[in-house]
Amino acid sequence: GFCEGLLRLIPHHFERRESRDRVYSTKPMETAKKPSMHSAEVQKGLVHRLNRVEGQIRGIKKLIEQETYCDDILHQLEAARSALRSIEMVLLESHVKHCVVHQIQHGDGDVVEEILTTIKKITK
Repeated sequence: GFCEGLLRLIPHHFERRESRDRVYSTKPMETAKKPSMHSAEVQKGLVHRLNRVEGQIRGIKKLIEQETYCDDILHQLEAARSALRSIEMVLLESHVKHCVVHQIQHGDGDVVEEILTTIKKITK
């Protein structure tokens, strides 16, 4: 699904990631399927947006190194934060529409608690 496809795009520096509630693998599942065409388009858009944010962050670093006026740096930080929130919402929407629905259809009701926990964390 989409999530497995997205995980292939992210470097795997850690084999396992720990959460307060559980430990889980960050590796794609062995039976991972290719993302659907819609998901592939979402992935491409996310990567494009992340590349822009990466450029914004590099720009912010240069502003700090050049001792730019703090208020200007703060505005750039907020722009980067806003871009990340936008990426987060696109990913959340795709995750719910594809991954969560798929898991529920295949009898994994635990995914509901997982997504609720995620939503609570990102809406703080």
